[in-house]
Amino acid sequence: MNYLSLIVFTLATCGTPGPNNTLVMASGVSFGFRRSIPGVVGINTGFPIMVILIGFGLGGFLERWPVALDVLRPIGAAYLLYLAYQIATAPVDDLEAEATKPLTFTKTALFQFVNPKAWVMIVGALVIYTSTDGSFGWQVLAVALVFLVFGTPCTVAWLLMGVGLRRVISKPAQFRIFNVVMAVTLVLSLIPILFEIRDSLA
Repeated sequence: MNYLSLIVFTLATCGTPGPNNTLVMASGVSFGFRRSIPGVVGINTGFPIMVILIGFGLGGFLERWPVALDVLRPIGAAYLLYLAYQIATAPVDDLEAEATKPLTFTKTALFQFVNPKAWVMIVGALVIYTSTDGSFGWQVLAVALVFLVFGTPCTVAWLLMGVGLRRVISKPAQFRIFNVVMAVTLVLSLIPILFEIRDSLA
């Protein structure tokens, strides 16, 4: 296994904009660093678990029953639209913001299984960086570990960007604009999966 190449792949995919990073950044702006930590931990726990599940059987199940992925795609798209709505309509004044809750560990961990970008990243990594040479099981675990070790700092970096913006964004109108921009970004990340859904229905 080419670990250096896998690390570069992990940094490139986990560090670029996507549903996870958009949600984390928005959480950093709205709730600050400490209250956003459970969501970050959930993302970086759920993702490696998903790598292991796909590597040890779920991938074979999807090959046998590809329609399952066709069902997961619209569910994931619908949930992302719901999250975008939640971000866009989140309370923006201090009193109301205190009544809202940041993303939880459980929600972000489970979200990985309907996150379109997560599926593309994991399937791509397993196809490219595992082989029949040596123990396939250990290779799957190595991929999961690399995503955990090198993906987590990427997520934390996006959270810190959100926390930094929190210091700049001080007025309710500015919070509203930021939330709407984050919601639109989240919706735009759906474009590739919407094309896949359209193709599967064609």
